[in-house]
Formats: sequence, structure tokens, C-alpha cells
Amino acid sequence: MATDDLKNVQKIGFILIPGFALMSYASAIEPLRAANLLAGKDIYSLSSHAPEGAAAVTSSGIPVPSLPLPGRGSGFHTVFVCAGGTPVDWNVPAVMACLRQLAREGVRIGGISGGPYLMAAAGLLEDRDFTIHWEHAPALMEAFPGLVPRQARYVLDGSRITCGGGVAPLDMMYALISERMGSDFARRVSDWYLHTHVESSGAPQRASLAERYRINHPGLLTVLEKMEATIEAPLDRRTMAALAGLSPRHLDRLFSSQMGSSFLLEYRKLRLDHARRLLLQSPLSISEIAFATGFSSAGHFSRSYRAAFGEPPRSQRQFGGVGTP
Repeated sequence: MATDDLKNVQKIGFILIPGFALMSYASAIEPLRAANLLAGKDIYSLSSHAPEGAAAVTSSGIPVPSLPLPGRGSGFHTVFVCAGGTPVDWNVPAVMACLRQLAREGVRIGGISGGPYLMAAAGLLEDRDFTIHWEHAPALMEAFPGLVPRQARYVLDGSRITCGGGVAPLDMMYALISERMGSDFARRVSDWYLHTHVESSGAPQRASLAERYRINHPGLLTVLEKMEATIEAPLDRRTMAALAGLSPRHLDRLFSSQMGSSFLLEYRKLRLDHARRLLLQSPLSISEIAFATGFSSAGHFSRSYRAAFGEPPRSQRQFGGVGTP
């Protein structure tokens, strides 16, 4: 067991933004509760807080009893902000002010799922290594130019902790409990939840390209990876084929035989899916999103979007987004 002064109970808080995912919250708080049980005493003091106090409602409609936001001098060791949904839901000035005050007092600040977006909005991620749920990464980079998240499950950077959400907090909490109590104790906590394979911090958030597309051809995978990296400035078919060491006709045959699609159709699908995420999660105008996804004009983008999704881009803006882990 680590030599940390275990006589001091670490006070851990969770700020819950309405619409947060229960999975992310449970994956973060439950290992700490189990650590108390396995230690036979409270080594962590746990509390949940919400902007309105009383209760925060999850994305599935379950209320979680909550206290008001932490005040000055509240004595926390670490406070996590947990958010789901879209950035439109996260403009809560009281939470931003709370996070900044806690940071000034030396409290370690963490973000789970969409939580790192609020940390960025509070100015707490400048010159920091961090991550965020992959679904929110495009909106964060558009809203805060210069901030580029890593596609990692979680990142520990001194007094800043960020996590992609979902089940990744189980891995993050293993690391944090190990930091204080040692790896043997942390393993007992993971075993408690049948969490037999603990991922490293840098493990990917998403399945590999080969798994997502169910293909194994190295040249085709090279092209698909390059497609995902060049959404704003698409490359032509001949250039892509050369990057993969293929002829354009061979590339066409691979898209047809292995994906039942074509180079142009697949590229456009990737760009339009990215545009849809930006419509849901970013404040960019439709014209700005058109250019950010490689379309020559807003009109061209709107026609392509309607053809793909059966509705114009503006209708997506009217109805808002969907929740994320």
C-alpha cells in the first residue's frame, strides 16, 4: 500500500450537468465507493453537486440527489465535472465560475465525457495535455482554437484529469486509486467489478479502422485513415491512390468489392457525418460548417446534406442533439 497519509480522507466531488450519462458517472464514483468498503473505512468522502442543487437528471431521466455547487474553501481534493448531451446544454456560468475558484484554491479538476469542454470554457486547459469523448472533439477544437485533445481513454496531467467517459472512468479510477493505495489494492477494486482488463491511459476510445469497417486491406485502410484526416481539405482520388501505393482503378475495385461503395461516396459520407456532428455540437454557422467539411459553398453543402439525411441542415439545428456517454 502506498505511503500516502491515509488518516486524511480525500474529499471527492462530482458536478453533474443535467443530461449527463449515468454510465460515465457510475463508472467514476462506484470504484471509490468500493475502495472505502475494501479498506474497511472511509478513505474517500464522496458528494454530488448540481447547478440547481436538489437533483441532477441523467440522460435517461433518472434523478441523482445533489448538493449545491461547492463554495469557497470547501476543502475538496478533486472535483470532476460530468457532462453529456451537446455544448448547447453546457453554458452554465455558475459552473465555470465554480471550476475557476476551485482551481485557484489548488483543487485538482477533472472532466468526464463532455466535462473537459467546460474545463476549456473555464480556461483550465491552456497548455495542458487532455482528452474528451471523441464525439465532442470537433466541437471543442472549433470553439477553442489551439486546444487539441488526445484520443486517449483518459489523461492525467498534474492538477488536471480528463476522461472520455463511458466505461473509461473505470480505467482512470484504477490509476488514481493505484496512485494513492498501490496497484494491489486497485486491482482488488477492479476485480470487485469484474473489470479484469484495465486499459492504459493512451488506449484508443474507438475501435480500429479495420474493426469499424471490417476490412483488412492495408492500402484501403491507409486511404480511409487519410480520408478521416482530410475532411476540411479533401484530396483527389489519384492522390489518395498514390499515397496507398495503388493505381486509381485498383482503388476503385477495392472500394467496390470490400465496401460496396465508391471512393467519392465514402469520402462524402465521412464529411457529411462530421458536418452533422458540428451542426449538433458547435455554434458555427451553416456556411462555416460547409467550408470546414470541404464543400465549395453553403448551397452545395445543403443540397448534399438533404440528399444524405432527408432534411436540410437548418432542421438539425432546430431540434438539437443527442446525448453521449
